[in-house]
Amino acid sequence: MPLTLFNLTSIAAIRLHNNNFDGNIPPNVENFWNLNECSLSNNNKLDGTIPQQVFTLPSLSKYLYLSRNSFTGPLSPAVGKLKTLNVLDISQNKLLGEIPDTIGDCLSLEYLDMHDNLFEGKVPPSLVSLKNITHLDISNNKLTGEIPRDLQKLPLLQYLNLSFNDLEGEVPKVGVFTVATNVSLLGNKKLCGGIPELKLPLCPVKKTKHIKHLKIMIVIFTCICSALVFASFIAFLTLCWRNEKRMESAKTSNVEKLSKIPYGDLHQATNGFSETNLIGSGSFGTVYKGRLEQGGGEQTIAVKVLDLSKNGASKSFLEKCKVLRNIRHRNLVPILTCCSSCDFAGNEFRALVYEFMENGDLDMWLHTHSSNAQTTVLSVLQRLNIAIDVACALHYLHDDCEPTVIHCDLKPSNMLLDKDLTAHVGDIGISRLYSCTIC
Repeated sequence: MPLTLFNLTSIAAIRLHNNNFDGNIPPNVENFWNLNECSLSNNNKLDGTIPQQVFTLPSLSKYLYLSRNSFTGPLSPAVGKLKTLNVLDISQNKLLGEIPDTIGDCLSLEYLDMHDNLFEGKVPPSLVSLKNITHLDISNNKLTGEIPRDLQKLPLLQYLNLSFNDLEGEVPKVGVFTVATNVSLLGNKKLCGGIPELKLPLCPVKKTKHIKHLKIMIVIFTCICSALVFASFIAFLTLCWRNEKRMESAKTSNVEKLSKIPYGDLHQATNGFSETNLIGSGSFGTVYKGRLEQGGGEQTIAVKVLDLSKNGASKSFLEKCKVLRNIRHRNLVPILTCCSSCDFAGNEFRALVYEFMENGDLDMWLHTHSSNAQTTVLSVLQRLNIAIDVACALHYLHDDCEPTVIHCDLKPSNMLLDKDLTAHVGDIGISRLYSCTIC
């Protein structure tokens, strides 16, 4: 073809088919800005690659015939730029490689013929985007894999030729595949299924795959159930172990070890119940801080000495202490032991021994009791946690404790705080506890 032909920039149509032109299509084909139809088919000596400039012609919309030539090489992905083209025929060449996915961008294509080339790879799934396609021929290539099932959804497709490739798998039964004369699948020995008129072998039932999936699901389900059962069993054992530890702790607590603590030990621990160790007093008695030697070490304790001048204060004292020491909750002041004896003057002596609370009572945190004292400020979160601790203690005493205990003297001075500012309710009324026990 003369190169001067490509200087005709205003040309709208080229029809040079059925000749003996040779050579290549030069890149300056891009000069045809107004070209909307082009036919160069059946020129056996036209060879080389199809330049991508052919696919970028902006006005090419009617047809592009390049069939029955000797074009080689891959089909450029630029073919996807032919968005307004109606007919594309590149059949009977020596084009090779994969059919580019961009072919699906030629949304106006109604006729696509790519048969008798050397294309390989899979049928591009993007072909299902060609909603206007009526004729599709990609036969006599080296295509492999399965037929894209969505080809059956193309509403206008009336002719589909996939013959003489190496396709495999099940043939769809919907759309163009419902009429045997509209579909050609010859030479694909690995295809199966489809409508009976296609006379293809039946597809093997995929029992093995289903059974394999079923077995996998059974194994997964069994493993999950086993894991849940094992976790539940471990949780049950852990719960039993903790309960057993609590019971052992209760049995081996300091109450048992110190159940017979003598008056002399408490006298020594508090420096003779010195006023310097006095930390509080109330209607039931006075409370002293002490340091008790035990097991080679020292333990800080709070000793509440009962005022026996009260009527019935000493009645059934030991029985009441046994009831008290069986009450266990993290928000109650733990009682360690009791003392029922006589002092050095021979007077009757009764006392209860508690764990010492490092941060005193709540009253001293909330109120100033001297002109020189400065109230320590509790944050809102700390106040909320203290309120929750007290509520938990009361819930235990009222609902979970056996026997039921009603605290008759709940006030800030009876709410003691440990080193972590965890609240512990103290000074449980013994007389009320005893009366509840009788009930």
